[in-house]
Amino acid sequence: MENPRSSSEKGFLGFIERTGNRLPDPVFIFSYLIVILLAISVFCAWVGVSAPHPTELADDGSGPLILTARSLLSPENIQTFWTEMPKTFTHFHPLGYVLVVMLGAGIAERSGLFASGIKYTMRHAPKSLLTPTVALVAMLSNHAADAGYVVVIPLAAILFAAAGRHPLAGIAASFAGVSGGFSANLTPGQLDALLFGVTESALEAAKLDLGWTMNIAGNWYFIIALLMIYLPVIWWVTDKIIEPRLGPWIPNEEHRESFGEDSKPLTDEQKKGLRRAGIAILGVCLLWVGMTFAPGTPLLNDGPGTKGQAWYVTATPFFQSLVGGFMVLFLAAGWAYGSAAGTIQSGDDLVSMMTEAMKDMGYYLVLAFAAAHFVAMFNWSNLGLITAVHGASAIETSGLPLPAALGLIVLFSALLNIFIGSASAKWALLAPVLVPMLMLLGISPEGATAAYRVGDGATNIITPLMVYFPLILIFAQRWQKSFGIGSLTAMMIPYSLWMLITGIALMMLWIILGLPLGPGAPMGIEL
Repeated sequence: MENPRSSSEKGFLGFIERTGNRLPDPVFIFSYLIVILLAISVFCAWVGVSAPHPTELADDGSGPLILTARSLLSPENIQTFWTEMPKTFTHFHPLGYVLVVMLGAGIAERSGLFASGIKYTMRHAPKSLLTPTVALVAMLSNHAADAGYVVVIPLAAILFAAAGRHPLAGIAASFAGVSGGFSANLTPGQLDALLFGVTESALEAAKLDLGWTMNIAGNWYFIIALLMIYLPVIWWVTDKIIEPRLGPWIPNEEHRESFGEDSKPLTDEQKKGLRRAGIAILGVCLLWVGMTFAPGTPLLNDGPGTKGQAWYVTATPFFQSLVGGFMVLFLAAGWAYGSAAGTIQSGDDLVSMMTEAMKDMGYYLVLAFAAAHFVAMFNWSNLGLITAVHGASAIETSGLPLPAALGLIVLFSALLNIFIGSASAKWALLAPVLVPMLMLLGISPEGATAAYRVGDGATNIITPLMVYFPLILIFAQRWQKSFGIGSLTAMMIPYSLWMLITGIALMMLWIILGLPLGPGAPMGIEL
């Protein structure tokens, strides 16, 4: 068997692995960056770094308000740091959004709903459409958190082998969908809540009062378009590039025995649970439709003084309710499935599953504490908005077209993703500068978020630092013992390149056409 370590120590991939392995945990990265930010703020305050505020006027009305860098070691900021610490943490917007959604998603995952739904869909796929079905289910499974990796990928290999195709091609197609297509989906989910929560924090830190409201559906149209683009890309790369290179698949007795439990069909109870879950989902959707359009319309601002307003302004309560709506949707569907499948026997089981879901968020709470203070301290120092103003000015004077500038931002996100795996950690680092900078160039907060997520997903599948990369390697070695880290990375590079190229092209086309990114979420914005 090939030693994965020896294969990974060579060349550029070895450099990436060695460099990335030397990076500390993202929690410590934020801690070190706070120390660096302290030093930078002291220096910038000393030399008098400043910039004109893009929207606020000076008190005497003589011109724009001049923002000056503020030292984080000033008595005022030191006092704010210690006295506002609980508020800084608990008011970090992604925290509440993600925890609320995960209360419901934890039920759906632990009851077995996600796993059974994935199995049923993939097992009933026509052989001629096996690749696109696997890719589609893999991208949709991102709502299922870990289930996408631990259920879809090994099951895809089994289905490919059962169809006489190479199981490693099934692993490649499903891995590309689950991880490369991380942001592509048909509906918003917990990732949208997390990213837009960070976007909202960055916007508040910049003190740009534009009446913008966090909308979990702010990238809804765009992620659907990503799914439609990535689906044929994964299909084509798998069938035309990856599988021909792998050659014919000749299973032996060991491979046939290794199918194990994953190949078993659903039980009658599980099928009944899926039917009940479908009814529950329909019921929740009808409930939200009723609260939005029925008499009284609690989720629409249709009272006096709202006539003639744009629809997205009138529907602001509806957008804000979607975080709670997805929590209820997952909870109801998971409960309906579990009660029929036997995985939920009582209300105690329901509470236990919610508790376990919150336990899984323990690390995120620690990361959120560090990220929240980093974002807040950017706010206190004024460096975020000052950097954004000068960055926007540099792009304007360079003559670089805005679509091209956005494409470069996507590439930068993709490169950073090779070294820092956490999507929330990277966005918390980038958002305080990118969100206000792009707003000054006429790009909405939703547009900045969309550009980031295109780059964030494409390189997930080629970095050994991605948390699930070793697990995927184990799945592959189940079918080919000599398969190493270099083999897996080389197999996934074509997906990464084509997803990055098509994602950037879609992003640039979107801004050129000025298409809305979601309901009430325009691509452009005016200060």
